[in-house]
Amino acid sequence: MYTVNAIRNICLLGHSGSGKSALAESLLYITGAIDRMGKNADGNTVCDYDPEEIRRNISISTAVVPLEYKNIKVNVLDTPGAFDFSGAVMEALRAADAAILVMSAKDGITVGFEKAWKYCEERNMPRFVFISKVDEDNSDYNATFEALREKYGNKIAPLVVPIWDASHKITGVIDVLNKRAWESTGLTRSEIPVPEDKMGVVEEFNDALKEAVAETDEELMDRFFEGDEFTYAEMIKGLYTGVRELSLFPVLCGSAVTTLGTTLLMDYITDLLPNPVQGNYHKATNADGKVEEFVVSPGGVPSAFVWKTVSDQFGKYSYIKVLSGEITPDTTLVNARTGETEKLGRLYAMCGKKNTEVKVLSCGDIGAIGKMDKVKTGDTLCDPRKVVSLKQIPYAAPCYSMAIAPKTRGQEEKVGTGLNRLNEEDPSFTLVNNAETHQLVVSGAGDQQLDVLVSKLKSRFGVDAVLSPAKVAYREQIKKKVEAHGRHKKQTGGSGQFGDVWVRFEPQYEQDDLIFNVEVVGGAVPKNFNPAVEKGLQEAVQKGPLAGYPMVNMKATLYDGSYHPVDSNEMAFKLAAILAFKEAMPNANPTLLEPIGALAVTIPDSYMGDVIGDLNKRRGRVMGMNPDKDGNTVVEAEVPMAEMSTYAIDLRAMTQARGSFTLEFVRYEEVPKANQAKIIADAKADE
Repeated sequence: MYTVNAIRNICLLGHSGSGKSALAESLLYITGAIDRMGKNADGNTVCDYDPEEIRRNISISTAVVPLEYKNIKVNVLDTPGAFDFSGAVMEALRAADAAILVMSAKDGITVGFEKAWKYCEERNMPRFVFISKVDEDNSDYNATFEALREKYGNKIAPLVVPIWDASHKITGVIDVLNKRAWESTGLTRSEIPVPEDKMGVVEEFNDALKEAVAETDEELMDRFFEGDEFTYAEMIKGLYTGVRELSLFPVLCGSAVTTLGTTLLMDYITDLLPNPVQGNYHKATNADGKVEEFVVSPGGVPSAFVWKTVSDQFGKYSYIKVLSGEITPDTTLVNARTGETEKLGRLYAMCGKKNTEVKVLSCGDIGAIGKMDKVKTGDTLCDPRKVVSLKQIPYAAPCYSMAIAPKTRGQEEKVGTGLNRLNEEDPSFTLVNNAETHQLVVSGAGDQQLDVLVSKLKSRFGVDAVLSPAKVAYREQIKKKVEAHGRHKKQTGGSGQFGDVWVRFEPQYEQDDLIFNVEVVGGAVPKNFNPAVEKGLQEAVQKGPLAGYPMVNMKATLYDGSYHPVDSNEMAFKLAAILAFKEAMPNANPTLLEPIGALAVTIPDSYMGDVIGDLNKRRGRVMGMNPDKDGNTVVEAEVPMAEMSTYAIDLRAMTQARGSFTLEFVRYEEVPKANQAKIIADAKADE
């Protein structure tokens, strides 16, 4: 068991394909956790173990790999880089105390890297940058490093620099702080002399590190100006302070495939990154509803935060980070969300898909509890003496929706059950059973996320599902005042049926729902039949005359009619009202209405022309443009929701994934006449 001071929780962040999973594999290998390195292409890495990850060759969820190095436990959280799976990144950021931003020397600063940096900025999270793939063809360490310096300033501090030969091939790395050089041969490293031509660069960067260290302490600053040398311990302490206070972002480099530079990375993880007590700042709501700072404390009463759930064929695991005290399999804790007492099941240390049972999880550590059926991602488990609820994980609002249905009729329940189980594992997507369109609509970050859900329904729950565009909930209304007569008369032996009404239909804009009014004089229609007339009309407006969509903004006035003292009854007057409605509608100038959404698109200025042009094609109206705090522009527009089904994917393509948007329904508006015919034809084809 490790004390809180001997634990580091770090997440690997970065663009898809930057080498995060390969780096995790390399760290596992050099620390002796595995004796053979797997490859992503071969589908045999520790972190990418899900069948979907192996098939697609990308990470889909966050994997946990614990490493032991120099008597310190390092929990590495390998996150997906594909934007559709950013929910898993949000989860990892809640469990980690520091981040390593991985970027490829071939690609430089990518959108994924920029987003990862922003996530860390929002959380004041200490971070390293690891420039990977320095030994591959077309890599350019210098250009990548200069781009970092230019974008993020002098806080970017190189701790490790590469050595290359005359043909520009990387042959080793230099530890700038210790002025020592290393090369990797056959996955083992050996020390080599620092090349003469590199001494100047090493001295320059070493001096820059000294200056950065001096800035963390006034006494050290005075000594720096006097030309004093700092001891190694002073340098480490100063760098540690700089990293923690975010005045320093160390840059390291290497190759995960050859393990070049990964041992140095482990050295600096253990020396410079914070332990859980000094790490992530937590806010909690106490029993009185007050928000207060939550102090991570090994001596406190037990509490843990559930940051991830895995619910697969191997069982259900609730991944937790212990935030105070320690927990054992027989600990009884309260779920702050439900108020229910939970007796903990077996505890595990997770390494990819492999679990190892443990008897205790100490403060700051990450592990999992088995078979906690009532526990969800985002729950806080705490001691009854101190019930607090930690802030929920901030998943992005889903922006891409599709209808999902089984290929074979009759398996709807199976699809729903499977998706609900998958939703336990991935709360970043939502599921709505739309009663109006009779569709089950699943919403997520993009097409890739939804495609994975369909694949998992097949592999885990044995049900084939298909995705189709979600239907738009149109409305119908009339534009002209009309009067109509409805008479229902039936005579078939015995008592007959007789109902006779005159109804005036007119547009109204006070409310969406039908307004029913009565102006009958002289008892032409007895009062006791008025509710039946209203009921008939309420039933009739559910299906408009054009395409069968509900009718809105209408007032119906019953102003005359007649009755039979024996044959009249409620059913007869209800049917008479429906007949009046059907007679009136074709003459009342009916029209279609479509839902209009308020759109806010956040984009860098360079994409403004493309985005505005695209909105015009979607019949959008730009309402305004405002700068935001990050130097982007927020374009505000009103746009028909029917034109927005693929917007999440199209905006990503237009802005290289730098754009984001929110879309909220605001009102219904008339569909242009030119567009109505197709909507009506499509609706009739679906009947």
